[in-house]
Amino acid sequence: MRKLYRLLAVAVVSLASLTSTPSFAAGKKDFKVCWTIYAGWMPWGEAKTQGIVSKWAKKYGINVDVVQLNDYVESINQYTAGKFDGCAMTNMDALTIPAAGGVDSTALIVSDYSNGNDGILIKGTGKTLADLKGQQINLVQFSVSHYLLARGLETAGMSERDLKVVNTSDADISAAFATPAVQQVVTWNPMLADLKSQPKVSEVFDSSKIPGEIMDIMVVNTQTLKDNPALGKALTGAWFEMMALMHEKSAASTAALTSMAKASGTDLAGFQGQLSTTALFYTPQAALDFATNPDLPKIMTHVAQFSFDHGLLGQGAPSADAVGMTFDKGVVIGNKSNVKLRFDPTYVRMAAAGKL
Repeated sequence: MRKLYRLLAVAVVSLASLTSTPSFAAGKKDFKVCWTIYAGWMPWGEAKTQGIVSKWAKKYGINVDVVQLNDYVESINQYTAGKFDGCAMTNMDALTIPAAGGVDSTALIVSDYSNGNDGILIKGTGKTLADLKGQQINLVQFSVSHYLLARGLETAGMSERDLKVVNTSDADISAAFATPAVQQVVTWNPMLADLKSQPKVSEVFDSSKIPGEIMDIMVVNTQTLKDNPALGKALTGAWFEMMALMHEKSAASTAALTSMAKASGTDLAGFQGQLSTTALFYTPQAALDFATNPDLPKIMTHVAQFSFDHGLLGQGAPSADAVGMTFDKGVVIGNKSNVKLRFDPTYVRMAAAGKL
């Protein structure tokens, strides 16, 4: 998914945000949000196919087009440039691309967190993180894969100084691992599931060891959301109707899951395997509990520090606090004069209260 170099992406979207026409406007009727292939985001495509998105949009007198894009970073670039009103992305990417690029963004729905969907692989049996010392490892640089590696190395008393990171696009990870030259990779599903199923491959660390730190969220332009609350209501309502369908253990549920599996390039069993390592919040209350957990600001503080250490908060960022973030009950971390990322549970709280 994360195909472009992150630093280049930040530069491109920062320029685009200065030159593009803003997508927000009060009283808008037509909206577009985008997503890319990943287990936790497949429900957006299926909700469109099932007519769930259009049903909720019609309820609030608007039109919402849910668009699948092929390149993950490019989808964020286009959102940041104002081409889309919302985009599915991870928490770290929301901070380091649109927010760091100056685009005030709201995490409308924290839909899940990776609970094993991201992992570190080494060829050979019985391998451990210590076997990475002095080696090269291929991953999408400055992505959540990079974050996962850094967190894994911490647990083993190591750091990135102990190895060499080789930037490799997500499209090339599987092909690279098939060559003798590449012995170690960090990646995410569905590539992860495919590669670790191969003989004599060890998974030495995965995201279940850092629960809640790699989140999947639907990000919406803050001004657009403020001017057009109908968009927040429609997206949130559609998402949780889709979650209910997936979770109800019916023929309709199986059909929807099978459709998502096919769209993501696997079969039902394979897709269910990916969902087993995706901590999806199937109910509004579960999502609300996560979004209002006092640990959330602590997690984002850790993410901000990693981002600063790797130069991802923009040129001239003086510290990990350069970009301000807000959370439930008015909690703010970082620069209060530069708040650009908001974890706002307003609409999920409405869903949990049955008020959508």
